[in-house]
Order: sequence, then structure tokens, then C-alpha cells
Amino acid sequence: MLNRRHTLALGLAAGLAAPAIARAQAWRPTRPVRLIVPFAPGGSNDIVSRIIADPVGRLLGQPLVIENRAGAGSVIGAEATARAAPDGYTILINSAHATVPAIVANMPYRTVEDFAGVAVAGFSPHLLASANAFPAQTAQEMVAHLRANPGRYNFATAGIGSGVHLAIELLKVQAQVEGELVHYRGGGPSVVALVSGEAHIGTPTMASSISQVRGGGIRALAVLAEQRSPALPDVPSAPEVGLPGLIHEEFFPILAPAGTPRPVLEALGAAFRTAIMESADRMVELSGVAPRAGFDTPEQVMELVRDGVERYTAILRNAGIQAQ
Repeated sequence: MLNRRHTLALGLAAGLAAPAIARAQAWRPTRPVRLIVPFAPGGSNDIVSRIIADPVGRLLGQPLVIENRAGAGSVIGAEATARAAPDGYTILINSAHATVPAIVANMPYRTVEDFAGVAVAGFSPHLLASANAFPAQTAQEMVAHLRANPGRYNFATAGIGSGVHLAIELLKVQAQVEGELVHYRGGGPSVVALVSGEAHIGTPTMASSISQVRGGGIRALAVLAEQRSPALPDVPSAPEVGLPGLIHEEFFPILAPAGTPRPVLEALGAAFRTAIMESADRMVELSGVAPRAGFDTPEQVMELVRDGVERYTAILRNAGIQAQ
């Protein structure tokens, strides 16, 4: 759960957001708003979207309809958003948005220039996890076993270019291990593969895997963050298990097509920010995704995306990984 200081800060921000919504009433949707989730149901973006959908719809006065458009590591859904009419009725949530350009060479859209910022739903670290049948109980044992059996085991990703894919590539470099990459159509299916034992090792998002970790469906070996997560306090951090360079945190930008009028962006942003703050405790408990202040304008959202593109690309290039 959130600490008292965080809760008070969110409450204050919610109070400040109310006038913002009132000022943004120059635009009100007259039909349902479509939120594209570019992954299969059950992944982190899908879970976060369903947590905030009802309060967003209530604040906008129209339903927020979630549409899962999985494929190509989020590229299909993101392209559909970039090509949609910039009228506020089609928006995107995509935690892989800043990672895709680092891995996919021929992008059908421009990651920054073809989008406008609406809000940021929150931040969450990835996990290092294994199938229960994998013969290791700790991260150190996992690394040793993979090194002793190069290429024998497979790694589950949420699709080419996804944050899970990037985290797997970091794992391979930081731990000096090898394995076959299996690209699933989203975070949910990749976690299901770990539960069934079809996949052996994964770096799933906390949102897509936390219920399986708590229920014993998969084994969490480390949180890919500098410190332990309050959502899984018994799971050690990456530095604690001897992998200080294996730090990977996803963020959830909510984006509209470029050219969306400023009053529309402001109305959408105010509604989303208020809904996110109202849902903060539930988001942390159910998904391990925590809201963070400082992304109140379209420019601030897109600056986060731009910085992410540069950071993830630098990480992979330094590791010798080129876009394909």
C-alpha cells in the first residue's frame, strides 16, 4: 500500500486537478473514447487500463472502451493510433513505446513526432522469474545453471521490441547467459507460458505476473530495481542477487495522435490524471504500478518518452545489440 506521505501528496494533487478538469470543459466527448492496448489481455498495459477505465469514463461523461490490438511488440496498435483521426476519440497506452525503436529497425511511425502526450499512468519494475520446474531456487543458482547449459533453455518475451524483450537482452548481457528467445503476443501469454512450463525464464512486468508470484504459479527471483518493491517485499532486488546492472523499470505513457487539439489533450489529461490518483492504492496492490507526479502537460509526457528512447537505445547499443 502507499505510504501516508504519498497518499497525502496524491490527495493534494487530486484537489488541484479538479479545477483543471473544469477549465478543460471546452471539449467534452460525445461518444465513447477508444483506448488501444497494443498487447493481448492479461498483460500490464491491459491490467492498468482496466483499473482506471471506469473512473476515466465517469470523469469524461463517456465510456472508455479498451481495445486490445496485439502484434509486433506493440507496433500494430501504436501504428493504428498514429494513423487515427486526431480528435480525442482514439488514444494509446503503451509501456513498450520507448523501447521499440531500439529493437525494430523499420518503424512505420515516428515514436515521438507522431504522438501527443496525455498522461503517465505510473512506473513499475520488471521481475526476473522462472517456471517452478526450472532447477534453481535463487537468481544466483539460475545464472549458474544457464551458464552450465548454454542454449538449452528458452526465454519468454512479450513480443519483439517490448519492454520484456529489452529486459531479456539486458539479462543475457549482464549475467552472460544464452537461451532461445520465444516472442509471445503480450505479457499475459508470456506469463502463462512460464506457469505451464512451456517457457523457462522470463522478465515479466510486475503487473502481468504479480498474481502468479503471490499464488505460487511462478518463482520470482529478483526485482529489477535498485531496491525491493513494497508490492513484493520478500523478493530481493537485482543488486542484492549480484546483478547491479540488471535494472529495468517500465512506464506507462498515454498518448494521442499528433495534431490532437490542445483543449482535447488537456481534457483527456485532466481526466486520466484524476482517475490514476483515485486508483493509486489499487494499482499498487493489483499491479505493482505506482503513479508519479511531474507529468501534467503534453510536453512533459513526450519528454519522458524521448528520454526513454535515448536511454534504451544507448543501453542496447552499448551491449552490441542492433535494431533488426
